[in-house]
Amino acid sequence: MTAQLGSRTHGVFNAGRNALERLFFIAVLAASVASAATAMPQASWLVEWPDTDFSIASVEFSEIMSGGVPKDGIPSISGPTFVDASDADMLPEREPVMTLEIPGERPRAYPVRYLLWHEIVNDLVGQTPVAVTYCPLCNSGVVFDRRLDDKTLTFGVSGKLRHSDMVMYDRETESWWQQSTGEAIVGELTGDTLVPLAGWTESWREFQKRNPDGLVMEAPDHPRRYGANPYVGYDTSNWPFLFTGSAPPHGLAPLARVVRVGDFAWPLARLRREGVISEHGVQLTWSAGQASAVDARTIADSRDVGTVRVKDIATGEDLPHDLLFAFAYDALFPEGKWAL
Repeated sequence: MTAQLGSRTHGVFNAGRNALERLFFIAVLAASVASAATAMPQASWLVEWPDTDFSIASVEFSEIMSGGVPKDGIPSISGPTFVDASDADMLPEREPVMTLEIPGERPRAYPVRYLLWHEIVNDLVGQTPVAVTYCPLCNSGVVFDRRLDDKTLTFGVSGKLRHSDMVMYDRETESWWQQSTGEAIVGELTGDTLVPLAGWTESWREFQKRNPDGLVMEAPDHPRRYGANPYVGYDTSNWPFLFTGSAPPHGLAPLARVVRVGDFAWPLARLRREGVISEHGVQLTWSAGQASAVDARTIADSRDVGTVRVKDIATGEDLPHDLLFAFAYDALFPEGKWAL
């Protein structure tokens, strides 16, 4: 067979190299070209991001794609202003807010109606610089400490996605960061990871009732339809936007919510059914009363997804966690453990 193939291709390939050798060579060359293409950033990125060091990266560039907006096309917020929670009446009771309670400081609520349009809020709570982040496409909401060694970073929205999760960037080095994990994936700071803080999402009514002395972020000075949802019907759709990966395991719908604590993930459906789960050193509780941010055209009219709280069983302290879609957890935490 080899001799026959070599004879038929004698006029095409050089003498002394049979067809199977040539086919193997072509396959290796094709793989090398594909690998090189994967290892190189897109040419347009070099123009748009002249200060980003693309020679350093921890992920394949082919996994990163445009989300349809340019750098800062979704404007992050820095230096937000606040009003007293007891005097504020600008939010419907069921609307979600991201809550941050730092000891010694007045609790703060960041309405998700603003984060839907801005995705990042850079704030200073006492002496703690924080980044309140929310990616609507994977429903990931995490608060990070903005300090890294001797730097304090300020974050913007790159306009890029990886596994349908927002790619943030810091304005100091223009490194790119995975929002859900808080890890730098491209640029000078690649491999560094931000420290997550114990924030959570709850209804405005819950925050206001528990924290009458708290503060709530005022509307940013931008022409946006705050309170409206630009992702109508998203969390009941069949497939995430611009996601090219596979469906999550265990028969979970791609946009089913899961509670991630460290490397573990609990399906929200299980927590809603049981009400309280105590295992793996943490206690999770669920209560009704919070509207989805990515369901109905008006957030306040959305269906009830409830509020999740996560505490350390040993200390009773609130723990950093996330409430993201199953597809995103499976893609971003491939070594994660499912608590079914």
